Amino acid sequence: MSEHKILPIHLERKALVYVRQSSEKQVRENLESQRLQYGLEGRARSLGWREVEIIDRDLGVSGAIGRREGFERVLASVAMGQVGGIFCTEVSRLSRNDPDWARLVQVCGLFGTLILDEDGIYDLSLSDDQLILGIKGTLSVLEHSHIRRRMQQAQREKASRGELRRRLPVGYLHDLEGRIVKDPDLRIQSAVELVFSKFREIWSIRQTFRWFQDEGLELPNYSDFEGRRRLTWSAATQGRVGAILRNPLYAGAYAYGRRQQRLAMHDGRPVKRDTGYLPQKDWHVLLYDHHEAYISWEVHEDNLNKIRGNSLKTESDAKVGAVRVGQGLFAGLMRCGHCGRKLSVRYWGKSGTAARYLCKGDFDAGGSHCLGFGGATVDRRLGQSVLDVLSPMGLAACLEAAQCKSQEGGEHRRALEMQLQQAEYEARRAFEQYNEVDPRNRLVATELENRWNQRLEEVARAQTELEKVSRELLGLNEQQRTRILALGGRFEHIWNSPQCPPSLKKKILRTLLEEIAVNLDEPTQQLRFVLHWKGGAHTQFTMDKPRSGVGLKTPREDLEIIGQLAGFYGDDEIARVLNKLGRKTAKGNRWSSDRVTTIRRRYEVALRTDGDQRGKTILSQPQAAEYCSVSTTVIRKLVERGYLSSGQRVPWAPWEIDIRHLDSEPVLSALKELRSTGRVPNRQREDLECQGTLFQEMAEELPEVLYR
Repeated sequence: MSEHKILPIHLERKALVYVRQSSEKQVRENLESQRLQYGLEGRARSLGWREVEIIDRDLGVSGAIGRREGFERVLASVAMGQVGGIFCTEVSRLSRNDPDWARLVQVCGLFGTLILDEDGIYDLSLSDDQLILGIKGTLSVLEHSHIRRRMQQAQREKASRGELRRRLPVGYLHDLEGRIVKDPDLRIQSAVELVFSKFREIWSIRQTFRWFQDEGLELPNYSDFEGRRRLTWSAATQGRVGAILRNPLYAGAYAYGRRQQRLAMHDGRPVKRDTGYLPQKDWHVLLYDHHEAYISWEVHEDNLNKIRGNSLKTESDAKVGAVRVGQGLFAGLMRCGHCGRKLSVRYWGKSGTAARYLCKGDFDAGGSHCLGFGGATVDRRLGQSVLDVLSPMGLAACLEAAQCKSQEGGEHRRALEMQLQQAEYEARRAFEQYNEVDPRNRLVATELENRWNQRLEEVARAQTELEKVSRELLGLNEQQRTRILALGGRFEHIWNSPQCPPSLKKKILRTLLEEIAVNLDEPTQQLRFVLHWKGGAHTQFTMDKPRSGVGLKTPREDLEIIGQLAGFYGDDEIARVLNKLGRKTAKGNRWSSDRVTTIRRRYEVALRTDGDQRGKTILSQPQAAEYCSVSTTVIRKLVERGYLSSGQRVPWAPWEIDIRHLDSEPVLSALKELRSTGRVPNRQREDLECQGTLFQEMAEELPEVLYR
């Protein structure tokens, strides 16, 4: 051992013992390695160091990727000249990537710090020691790269055979031979099966999870406790329900490589980022029929398609969306026959429930909407055409509904029975523990008695809930069955009943229809619907496009105002003026830009051709202020004090100022005095020879706007 390299200057400083293991599993299981590393403290003292500091912040931190706080502290201490020697069992504890190793070697050489491992003592001021440590560091990095590559290849090979063991979701376990089998706990199996059956009924992850919460049913979950997995039962969450529905393992398929990680730079260091789930075609391994399944692969794919279709992301144009309570019955089913986009639903009216179907077309790019029409009449007429198909099957549908309701209640009851059975077992176990304790040991007996009482309360709650559900599941008698059959013959009456919720109608429509293509014949203003039924059949339906405000006419005064302002101002400015004047539409609503546009088109209000003079010879108040390099307040005072003439086409319309008036002598004199004194001079209004009436040249009578 080259102990002669240790000089008094090294012993005057402190020694650092660097302790690191690469993973949490090594920290839990490789305890002998920890003992060896912590034992270096004794070696440092035996070599003469009085002050020894152990740095173990990097336990469970990989040295290849990620930030090592302990290593950063080592570098900082060396750079401050506080360290005489760094102890580690082997160089690989310090070196797992070239940049970190190069930094450490550099600072140790600059500040005369020794590096000590199980093979020797290295002084970085000596070229031989630099060479040896350089070779060791390079070999360590290369070794780590090879080991990692071999481990990844071995994992993939094992996964390709379906033998790679990983953590399994609730409902599955590994048997003694390493095979994936269903959890023998029947309550767990029943809970998982209930998630799938309820989703197939509701077709929504959120509504499924809310049903579990409303019914007070719990779901199993694995949690880590002191390094071990522990099964717990807790209230359902949307994330856990979604994880069960998306996992292909429940469909009997073994999948590997569903998620992908990529390296990204953060604070100058590479870190791993999870990119989410990959498409199925990019998975590394997918083995069908690998183990016992809860559902078939076809059902799993159908569930995934429904989940993707429920997404609310705007870029997913082909998605239908989840069933909701809005009045638009065909939301998500209609597609524009012109551009192919899905029609969205907007809700209008005082209560916000009047549906309107709209295709945005190229509106976002500055264009116009492709198609738009009211939803109430369309829903009623299209719904009637669907009823013509459904009514003959009404009897069978009612019987099927009664059977499904009974089956649903049976599943709920079985889940509660298993929950009660589990609670009774926990209560018996708590009693046995309480019964075994010495009654005189009150500190223990009191706690065990409280636990027993808690378990008894859980049993009582489970019994109460089970009795409640049992009372609701009384079988149908003959009279009730006869009434249900009678309702089946009046399917149309039930459909149109106010008690039939829109969400139920939407579920029925989506079960029958794939989509509906809509086209508008502009000359005849007729809508043509092509209904694509499930199974490939197509039918057509034609109706007049609904027109809003039928029988209502826009007042002549409003049309005259629109005619005076059209061509000079945008529809948004016209709507502002109308609202300032207290005008209302024919239906009593406030004016908006879209409503002004609709009225101009409907009543053929022609655009004025002389509107191009605005901004050139006719200026607004802000434009006049900019022209004169003053504020709008100055322009207002010039008008009020008689220096400048302005006009308005109608009250509350923007001011219009002739640019010639701004160049007149009175205005220029007033502005000159303003700049010298800071005030606009007072003056009584008088006739200005150079200023005529602004609208003398525009006093043409507007063409009379004719009503259709």
